Amino acid sequence: MKLHAKIIVNPAAGANSTHRKWPSIQSLLRKTGLSFDFQFTEGKGHGIELAKAAASDGYRYLVAVGGDGTIHEVANGIMLAAEPQNTSLGIICTGTGSDFSRAIGIPHDYTQACSSLKTPRKIVIDIGLVEFHIKGQLCRRYFINSAGVGFDAETVASVEKLPKFIGGTLPYLTGLFYSFIGYRNKLFTFKIGEKQEQKRILSLVVANGGYFGGGMHIAPGAKLDDSLFDVVIMGNFGKLEILKNLPQVYKGTHLSHPKVRLERNTRISIESKQKFRIQADGEILGEGPVSFSLIPQALTLAI
Repeated sequence: MKLHAKIIVNPAAGANSTHRKWPSIQSLLRKTGLSFDFQFTEGKGHGIELAKAAASDGYRYLVAVGGDGTIHEVANGIMLAAEPQNTSLGIICTGTGSDFSRAIGIPHDYTQACSSLKTPRKIVIDIGLVEFHIKGQLCRRYFINSAGVGFDAETVASVEKLPKFIGGTLPYLTGLFYSFIGYRNKLFTFKIGEKQEQKRILSLVVANGGYFGGGMHIAPGAKLDDSLFDVVIMGNFGKLEILKNLPQVYKGTHLSHPKVRLERNTRISIESKQKFRIQADGEILGEGPVSFSLIPQALTLAI
């Protein structure tokens, strides 16, 4: 068994800034006395492969250096290993949105994050499993922060097309603007627990953590370890209503709106006669129909 850490670095994270930050991060980690080796990701999905290989090879401590997408991939790699419960996930946040780090309370200053990784505190969190489709084939992926369908998934798809040198909240707001122009609310049939309904909605967000979209406080009551999803259903909002209520979503005060509903459950399924995308942790996965299920106490974080 290897007792030192495997650090998985996404050099493209943070609008391609992580490759510039890595020498400083590496030096800070060496000064803490942490024993580690590292690898760079080389493209989308590579973090999953590296993390699965490391966890399967005996590493008991993996550290993701990057943003929400990097954390998502490393967590998936751990979960795909034979004994995921034996491997802890540490995080050094260098991304743009940083929603999961915000939800868990990890410092955005990588200097502070590095100092805590030598002797971190460990917490065990729930994660989600999403089953979706790519070209008609059923696929599975884990998520740790949030997932959803509707307008937010279309916004994520628009963000993925933007130049990578843009950082912060701006990419999500820009993607939101592009999606806003042509998006039409879809008629979904969704089942939450045992209750099924059909409704035209703007978005349905399955939240494990409280934030998404580069700082939107979408589920202010969500807890990562309460064995429940917070399911936020944004009803049939018109375009002017979206613009008027967008600031409330950032503040986390939108749940009092009559067209917004909060449910708590562990199983959600969604389908529609119209084609729709699925996003998880800010990554477009595929298309519906889709189902989400909660796996309690599934991943150990070292923070």
